[in-house]
Amino acid sequence: MGLITESNQQYYAGSQKYLSIAGAGQAFTTTFDTSLVFGSSDPLQTNYALNNFKLYTALPGVLTYTEYILPYTVVGNVITITGALDVNTSIVVQLKSLDGGQYGNRDAFGQAVEDNYDSYSYIKLEEIINNFLVAYVGTGKLIPACKRTDIIFHAKRGLQEFSYDTLNSIKSQELNIPPSLSVIIPQDYVNYVKMSWIDNLGVKRPIYPANNLTINPFSTPLQDNLGTPTQDNFGENLEGTSITEARWAKANDNLINGRDLIDNSAFAFDAYGRFDGVEKSLGQQYGLDPQYANINGWFGINHREGKFSFSNDLVGKLIVLEYISDGLAYDLDTKVPKMAEEALYAHISHAVLASRINQPEYIVRRLKQERSAKLRNAKIRLSNIKLDEIVQTMRGKSKWIKH
Repeated sequence: MGLITESNQQYYAGSQKYLSIAGAGQAFTTTFDTSLVFGSSDPLQTNYALNNFKLYTALPGVLTYTEYILPYTVVGNVITITGALDVNTSIVVQLKSLDGGQYGNRDAFGQAVEDNYDSYSYIKLEEIINNFLVAYVGTGKLIPACKRTDIIFHAKRGLQEFSYDTLNSIKSQELNIPPSLSVIIPQDYVNYVKMSWIDNLGVKRPIYPANNLTINPFSTPLQDNLGTPTQDNFGENLEGTSITEARWAKANDNLINGRDLIDNSAFAFDAYGRFDGVEKSLGQQYGLDPQYANINGWFGINHREGKFSFSNDLVGKLIVLEYISDGLAYDLDTKVPKMAEEALYAHISHAVLASRINQPEYIVRRLKQERSAKLRNAKIRLSNIKLDEIVQTMRGKSKWIKH
């Protein structure tokens, strides 16, 4: 059977149409891949905003749709209209989208439609668990018996491990640097991938970590005249503000990155960063450590406050933070690229049997080898390397470097 169950209208427009019959209490079942989220049928209620859809109706022979605001209920994906409808009344269920949909006042704003785009290239973690139970667990199969909870645990652990270095699960946030020179670490953050600020052309300018330049102290205890930390009435150390962070916030980056070459003056470069030919400056960047020769600024991680901190030349700039999560933070995250589906099956089967006592070692070793091989295949597939792109890159390597 085909795996695509949505119509083109359901997928692209996020809408599904019905025709009513006479009478009250009519029920309409939606067949979106997206489950309906229902808060209230009354637009005056706060929970109405929780709905991920809107209802619209049009009388027979009328092409204009209006939002349906009379009582109705939703159970699962079944919508039941409480009141009576005229025969052949057109009913439209419109999932919320960024453009507001195509019906009524086009005010069905949300992201339910866009969240469903590109869904065919993924498989839900729940489906992987169900498939594993069917194919691998049972009499005469690799695993004679196994609790569903055990499979769920190993599937989640596998998704976490794959998210770190195999799956294309890099997330990004677009943020502005406030005067405080710090932004809060995202809620589902595990590790950063890259930090960049965006110029007027929309081009990314890499921001590098200030690992060897400065530090965000985790603890800043107040000390007495003898240098001993002082405590409050409850016996806990009193914390002060970080002097290191305060000095870094005021630091002149030109004194670090080599742009300020002559006696702390900045006239060795013009307003566009071009060398102005001052003879006294010649050769003074020789031996500059490349990690400091950076005009894009620096960032650090302040674990004490749970924030990213930035050098003062980045204040007011637009930045993009790219980071990885563990794939389990939100419902939309718990899906696996189909190119890595087989690797996750191999991970679960190895993890289940390796955790059992009195299991033949040769079986565990064989499953471990299969897991490694399929994980390697998944990495190659997800790397998305195309021959044309490699050729285009190699063409740039054949240029002559003239003296």
